[in-house]
Amino acid sequence: MATYLIGDVQGCADAFSALLDALRFDPTHDRLVVLGDLVNRGAQSLQSIERLMALGDSAQCLLGNHDLHLLAVAHGVRKAHRNDTLDDILQSPRRAELLDWVRSRPLALMEQGWLLVHAGVLPQWSAEKTLQLAAEVERRLRAPDYVDFLRVMFGNQPDEWSENLAGFDRLRIVVNTLTRARFLQATGPHAGRLDFHHKQASANGASAELQPWFALPQRRTAKTPIAFGHWSTLGLHWAHNALCLDSGCLWGGTLTAVKLPPAGQPWLEVTQIPCDRSLAPMTD
Repeated sequence: MATYLIGDVQGCADAFSALLDALRFDPTHDRLVVLGDLVNRGAQSLQSIERLMALGDSAQCLLGNHDLHLLAVAHGVRKAHRNDTLDDILQSPRRAELLDWVRSRPLALMEQGWLLVHAGVLPQWSAEKTLQLAAEVERRLRAPDYVDFLRVMFGNQPDEWSENLAGFDRLRIVVNTLTRARFLQATGPHAGRLDFHHKQASANGASAELQPWFALPQRRTAKTPIAFGHWSTLGLHWAHNALCLDSGCLWGGTLTAVKLPPAGQPWLEVTQIPCDRSLAPMTD
């Protein structure tokens, strides 16, 4: 039995199938976790979801920012972007079933001692706190009136964590952190503040003041290995006990899987499949 972590699929169903073939993935014995952004921008969003759904309990999938965008577009909360590839889902006769499946996905998981998220965590959060906050959002997304939450979910504020945050402000910063975070304010009285303007591939920081979320020394999850996606220009990257697995399949890079090692073993077994380029390189 093996457990695999896979980076952002983003509608690249052919590459996903090729990666499973390369892994010799056996759904009767093996498990996989896809780290969010299951759909959009690639040409096969519907096929990607259908393949993942067909894997049943052997596949777990996190919610990414593109998956939340799908839900918002489907309910008229947001307008479709020019490069969206969501029409095959939205026009499917199984549309309601597909959307319900997407909104029931988690925002964070623990797997064999690894914390798994789509984008990042804040330095004030422990692994346990991250899972607790993710569960708060998950309950709201799974509620019958979840469209009301979608209407207030988007926006860049608040951008600093406080235990005093409540209501939609609290849920919004959790969503933004888990699905959008890259750089944080690293120093000064606002250390830990989210920055949504810098997206370049820089594991060394955008400036002395802005650092990747995983590089902040005060991070409470520093001793917990974390795997994430979202940062395609960073690519396959391991530093500060954090592993980025979005290697830019959509942009003609690769789709990456990592086999989690047995307990006590230090190595990671990496498998990558080259991808056809769907769009010119971007940073979202």
